[in-house]
Amino acid sequence: MNAHTALPQSDSSPLCQTTLAVPGMRCSACIAKIESGLTAIEGIAAARVNLSAKRVAISHDRKLDDLDLTEALQRLGFEAQAVEGLPMRGSSQDRELLKALAVAGFGMMNIMLLSVGVWSGADGATREAFHWLSALIALPVIAYAGRPFFVSALQAVRRGTSNMDVPISIGVLLATGLSLHETLVGGEHAYFDGATMLLFFLLAGRALDAEMRNRTRAGVGALLGRMGRHASVLRPDGSTERMAADTLVPGMVMLVAAGEALAADGTIEEGASAIDNSMLTGESTPVQVGIGERVHAGAINMLAPLRVRITAAAQDTAIAEIAHLMEEAGQSRSRYVRIADRAARLYAPAVHTLAALAFVGWMIAGAGWHQSLVIAIAVLIITCPCAMGLAVPAAQVVASGALMKRGLLVKDGSALERLAEVDVAVFDKTGTLTLGEPQAELDAVPTRALPIALALAQASRHPLSRSIAKALAAQGIAPAKLEGVREVAGDGVFAMHASEAVALRRPQADAGQMAVELVIADECWPVRFDDPLRCDAAQAIDRLRSLGIESRILSGDRDAPLAKVADELGLQSLGNVSPQEKLAQLEQLKAAGAKPLMVGDGLNDGPALASAHASIAPGTASDASQQVADAVFIGERLMPVAHAVAVARRTMRVVRQNFGFAIAYNMLAIPLALAGVVTPLIAAIAMSLSSLIVIGNSLRLAWATK
Repeated sequence: MNAHTALPQSDSSPLCQTTLAVPGMRCSACIAKIESGLTAIEGIAAARVNLSAKRVAISHDRKLDDLDLTEALQRLGFEAQAVEGLPMRGSSQDRELLKALAVAGFGMMNIMLLSVGVWSGADGATREAFHWLSALIALPVIAYAGRPFFVSALQAVRRGTSNMDVPISIGVLLATGLSLHETLVGGEHAYFDGATMLLFFLLAGRALDAEMRNRTRAGVGALLGRMGRHASVLRPDGSTERMAADTLVPGMVMLVAAGEALAADGTIEEGASAIDNSMLTGESTPVQVGIGERVHAGAINMLAPLRVRITAAAQDTAIAEIAHLMEEAGQSRSRYVRIADRAARLYAPAVHTLAALAFVGWMIAGAGWHQSLVIAIAVLIITCPCAMGLAVPAAQVVASGALMKRGLLVKDGSALERLAEVDVAVFDKTGTLTLGEPQAELDAVPTRALPIALALAQASRHPLSRSIAKALAAQGIAPAKLEGVREVAGDGVFAMHASEAVALRRPQADAGQMAVELVIADECWPVRFDDPLRCDAAQAIDRLRSLGIESRILSGDRDAPLAKVADELGLQSLGNVSPQEKLAQLEQLKAAGAKPLMVGDGLNDGPALASAHASIAPGTASDASQQVADAVFIGERLMPVAHAVAVARRTMRVVRQNFGFAIAYNMLAIPLALAGVVTPLIAAIAMSLSSLIVIGNSLRLAWATK
């Protein structure tokens, strides 16, 4: 998919779509500015922001090109560039943020050491030397570490708006400028320590928040990696050529060896085999295929070579369509307005007003510009949103660490906010409620026949044969000696034992479930397979119910095995659903006002995982499902899903407490700063202490979730 593509609505549509990368987006305010700003431009019909991927998809008139759109975004204060293909994996800004944090920490520690000498009573030439050393350290540190705030503030000012970074930048620059002035004139006080401390704590909060956000940026790029990257293409002269997947075109004939992943969609022209479609459909049983049947990119040919005529390749394959569904579905969830973003909207105008009133009020009172400026700087510093900035990420990081110890990895900090709000849980069956590994039931097979069954199973690569071999080997059975072993794709394994014909074959009659037949001469015994529930599936469903969350099953599996699981758990279920139908079911729930939690493992669950209010995948899930999900649980237990919801709700209570502490701190500190009894250094220390209180309160989550 190119960055600039025609929209699929109709062939006569005058609109096309362009996707641009916008690395500077950080919060819900950015979403509103970009979407409203772009749609106000003539020729642009719609704009949709994906905050996690930091991209914007623009539907526009064909007379506008990429340059026009990037210039429009620049006028709104955002740098942009065209992107190709599926989602970006991240931004160099994240690494720059960590570098800035390290530099600020280094500068703060060294300047604080010098400040100890000044606090201890150093005066005269010694104090001036310490101030100059502090200036030599602070100026480059502030210039480098303050760039994330300075650049953002400058962009906001250029577009005639404000954000949280504007008062932060003003406070840091004024404190630095005043400190430099005091150093030049031999003044008593300099506030380089306060400025660097301020930057360090602000960067710490932003780095924690960015780390949680960035865990979701891998998106669905791994989907195309599940396709075969190359294919052996049959040329007209009978020779073969190895070609990259993105160079394949419909009409070509590709030769697919046993064990190879298909690189394109197509129709079988020659051969018969079993196809593992689990990543596409979630169905754990391989599908028998033959001439004339359709196969899809990403499926694995299990048994015998196939000749496939390509019908769709590259971005037109079924797997690519699912990738785009996942990407589009994820955009709606990325528009979720986080608590910190909502609080941030009120911060900048309030702080500007307070600082300006402090300066003007003290000037009118006759304090002089120097003292008035010091008080205004103290107001800016003491109200800097360190505690507010840490309120959410500190709690999220602690809760995520506690959940990790219980077998669940949270990838996106905002997922905890959404997990706390879910009111219905939707589960896939195979590999989610069940283990996704068929287990052979050999009770009907007599003991004397087991060695023959093991020998036949070991001669096949079929998943069901491997299940039989695993079960018999665990019992200590030794394989019998066979002669003339041959495997027939789609039929089974045939051989001779003691002059008798033996076979492990597909059932002569389809029983509607996973099964094979063991045949020895004229005798025949069925071998059935079961995909057992996770050991604590029922308890996990009950725990969710106690939290006020009702569960249901939505699966691509057949009705018969699905009904068995639904009956055992007492849940409503819907089977034989495609990825598009799963997505439609989730959208219907959301339209009805529900906030669904999706738990699934297959590629067919990907769009639903991306669309749901929150989503969790097991550690055995496909790469794409794990990347698009908000969290991943490890091991065979399902209870981490219920733990995640309970911990998320507890986390949000702590977050609200953190905001309460931050508000109480400001209500106490701001009057003192306005009264002129707080210096910029004391303001920086007070601000740091408020941050430590928030961090300490967040640490309670580690104990509460044990």
